[in-house]
Amino acid sequence: MDWKFRSDQPIYSQLVEQIKLGIVSGVFRPGDRLSSVRDMASEAGVNPNTMQRALQELEREGMVYSQRTSGRFVTEDMKIIEGAKQSLAEQQIKSFLDAMKKLGYRREEILSLLEDGSEE
Repeated sequence: MDWKFRSDQPIYSQLVEQIKLGIVSGVFRPGDRLSSVRDMASEAGVNPNTMQRALQELEREGMVYSQRTSGRFVTEDMKIIEGAKQSLAEQQIKSFLDAMKKLGYRREEILSLLEDGSEE
């Protein structure tokens, strides 16, 4: 996985977002075993405690689950995965609309741009 971090948000929450994106996009498939905390932290270039915190948050949300001696696995509950996908899409749309409004576009102009872009 290609880990990229910004300075505008805590690293652990960016890890949560990126792992969630990996799950909804199929990089991590339902039922897949995740690498160990240390391996994932090393790959991402973060402290293992930070990765542990991110994975605990994903567990709390139901995106991953632990099996005591086997490690962590991606949920097989497609409702949870689809819900996360919808939530990520809504965040992207909100971010896009906010950026377009800052550029001075009105709703009608944004819709027109989207329609023109989808025809190409």
